[in-house]
Amino acid sequence: MFDWIKRKKPADTPAAPVAPTPVEAPTETVSLPEQVPFAAEAVAPPGPATPKPALILDAAPVAAVEEAPAGSWLSRLRRGLSKSTNRLTDGIGGIFTKRKLDDETLEELEELLIQADLGPAMAARVTGDLAKSRFGKEISPDEVKRFLADEIAKVLAPVARPLVLDGSHKPHVVLVVGVNGTGKTTTIGKYARELRDAGKVVWLAAGDTFRAAAVSQLQIWGERTGAPVVAKETGADAAGLAYEALEKARAAGADVLLIDTAGRLQNKQGLMEELRKIVRVIKKVDPTAPHTTLLTLDATTGQNAHSQVEVFKEMVSVNGLILTKLDGSARGGVLVSLAQKFGLPVHAIGVGEGIDDLRPFDAQSFAASLVGLDEGR
Repeated sequence: MFDWIKRKKPADTPAAPVAPTPVEAPTETVSLPEQVPFAAEAVAPPGPATPKPALILDAAPVAAVEEAPAGSWLSRLRRGLSKSTNRLTDGIGGIFTKRKLDDETLEELEELLIQADLGPAMAARVTGDLAKSRFGKEISPDEVKRFLADEIAKVLAPVARPLVLDGSHKPHVVLVVGVNGTGKTTTIGKYARELRDAGKVVWLAAGDTFRAAAVSQLQIWGERTGAPVVAKETGADAAGLAYEALEKARAAGADVLLIDTAGRLQNKQGLMEELRKIVRVIKKVDPTAPHTTLLTLDATTGQNAHSQVEVFKEMVSVNGLILTKLDGSARGGVLVSLAQKFGLPVHAIGVGEGIDDLRPFDAQSFAASLVGLDEGR
């Protein structure tokens, strides 16, 4: 199993206030797949199961998890980051061929790092530290890459953290937000499968009521994972759907409720306010919800990801990130600048569309792959 979620042990907490009677809403659909057992029974993924690092951790683990061979995921990560890697390695090779480290090479390196989306702060940090130890001396491209990988890993290590699921909340509510096309629904489906494989009772809320395709996609994931899906017709009130989904998940004794939302640009005030409404409404059922708000980011957007984090963080208190589509981008370095600026936990990264292409974020592996080095260098 993936290992990107960590669950706290349940603690004694005061009973939640009785929810007010909701306003009558359009008829909903609750998909309860008959072919997959519902309750805490783990559901095996279709086809031969391939062992892989678990995304779910527990203070008292559900079961021991055998890790997949390191090469399988690392090779996919390296392939996924190849565009970003080529930009960095080609640039470093061109700058440091038989040259001493001087002001000119440092300036060229700083410009390269900024162009690779590592950000001005990281570029200044790397060139400054490199100058202190090697100024005036010859330095090879491989030495620069090793130095850069070490500096990147130092920045990323504090944010490479699993998602914490608090067992005292029944259910633990996860709200997934982001702009259009960042992979929110797919991410939810993969989370759901992982949680169900760990024996958790999971419910899904199809809160992207603008797109019929999004509802259908989530219902397919529900069928695959045995997770009930609360859905309504296209155009229904997303906040009302979230409210009813939480009420039903709580009544069913669910461990986790994953709420999908419609994609929205961070500069569309009306749509952003709708997210606030969703949060306000579910707090009427559970004042502590949502317990986790995840922002999915598309790596191909580069530095635009910064403005997305800023706005979503202000609107709905984002407390975790997932970076997708690293395989289609030469801007993988943006993760470094995001970590340095915001310090938000990065729970997982995606390097493809496959079920196993969304994995827990590991700082050392990412840093080595980004600069084209073997992790055990």
